Amino acid sequence: MSTIIYPSPIFGPVHSRRLGISLGVNLMPGDGKICTFDCIYCECGFNKDFRPKEKRPSREEVREKLEEKLKEMSAEGKLPDVITFAGNGEPTGHPEFNGIIDDTIQLRDIYCPKAKVSVLTNSTLINRKEVFNALMKVDNNILKLDTVDIEYIKTVDRPTGKYDLDEIIGHLKAFNGHAIIQTMFMKGKSEDGKDIDNTSDKYVLPWIEVLKEIKPEKVMIYTIDRETPDHELLKATHEELDRIVTMLKDNGIEASASY
Repeated sequence: MSTIIYPSPIFGPVHSRRLGISLGVNLMPGDGKICTFDCIYCECGFNKDFRPKEKRPSREEVREKLEEKLKEMSAEGKLPDVITFAGNGEPTGHPEFNGIIDDTIQLRDIYCPKAKVSVLTNSTLINRKEVFNALMKVDNNILKLDTVDIEYIKTVDRPTGKYDLDEIIGHLKAFNGHAIIQTMFMKGKSEDGKDIDNTSDKYVLPWIEVLKEIKPEKVMIYTIDRETPDHELLKATHEELDRIVTMLKDNGIEASASY
């Protein structure tokens, strides 16, 4: 099984399908994965297979390493389009997440003021006031909502703790439009043989109705790009993704697809 465990706390820059030249910030240990989801499509593998022995980087270490990298990129004349919090797990779970966001915005303003600060989050911790407040400060608050079907979420995203879908949706609405929704579309079978095709109207139509309530600034849909820990998964087709983008736009929602 081919998986990606990112260095910590800084990795890249890499080319993002959705964001451009992205300098990554990984708030997880560099030797494993810590996540509140255990997605069957995660490029970092299943949680149980990559238990870290190292600690998360401290706020001070993140600031030091980020500034060091931005100085290097500035000297080379190759500044990032975006500084992206991603990596081996859920970034908002870091106990110093709010302060780290403050530091990152400050460093961005000094070294690459045109760059955006982005956070890729699975939305599980947005009920925490300090996480919510931090996400309100970033340019691209990218929040996962793969479906509004709780059984699908249990099968595919596999939350590791309490997950109240109605509560999550309520907090997504509370961003008052300062939100980019990110959704994975795919097909195939889960390890226990369940059909996980979420490209049909059964899943898409209720999801769009909820998006109309959330009123995000944009919706980013995508499909599998790298090897997944569950090998029975299949990419959604260009046609299927294009159909969903058209449906979103017909409902007044800005949308894009990554194939």
